[in-house]
Amino acid sequence: MFKVGITGGIGSGKSTVCRLFAERGVAVYDTDAAAKRLMAEDEALKRGIVAHFGAESYRDGVLNRPYLAERVFGDDKEREALNGLVHPAVIADFERWAEEQQGEYVVLESAILFEAGLDKHLDRVVAVLAPEALRVERAMKRDGATRAQILSRMTVQLDDDTLSRRADVSVVNIFEEELEQIVQELDFRFKNHL
Repeated sequence: MFKVGITGGIGSGKSTVCRLFAERGVAVYDTDAAAKRLMAEDEALKRGIVAHFGAESYRDGVLNRPYLAERVFGDDKEREALNGLVHPAVIADFERWAEEQQGEYVVLESAILFEAGLDKHLDRVVAVLAPEALRVERAMKRDGATRAQILSRMTVQLDDDTLSRRADVSVVNIFEEELEQIVQELDFRFKNHL
C-alpha cells in the first residue's frame, strides 16, 4: 500500500486537507485519535505506561490524563519517555490498518510526523503551510484559546521552513477554496505513485 503523510503546524489546515482526501474516498488515519485509543485499549502500551509513570497513570482502567499531563508537561525527558512508548504503538497500528485498506493509497495525519519518526514509514510527505498570523487566528477561533496559548504551542512544533525542507510536497493554505484543486492534483499524483 502506498502511504502518504500529511503534516503541518497548528492552524495550518492539515485536517482540512485530510478531510478533502477523505471526501475523495481515500482512507485517512488520524494519529491523535489512534494514540488516545491505543492508550486506552492496547494492554502492552498500558503496561509500559504504568511501568514508567506508576499505577496512578490509570484509574479503574481509564487513562488518568491530568496526572500524565502533569508528569510530562515541561519535562522533556518524561515527554520523550511517553512518546517512546506511544509512537511505536501508533506506527504498528498504522501499518496493520494500512494493509487492511482498499484503494491506491492511504493518508496518515500527524502534527508531529517527523518528530515521531513516522516519515520512515511513508512513501510521500505533504507539509501544509500558512502564514503565522493566519495560523494563530484560525487556531484561536477553533480552540477558543488566547494568542499567547497558541504561540506557546507553536514553539514546540517544527517551523514551516523545516517542514517544507523535509517534506516531498508543500501546500500553502491561505484560501481554503483553493485547496480542493490542490488535493485533486495530489490525488492524481498519489494514485499513480508520483
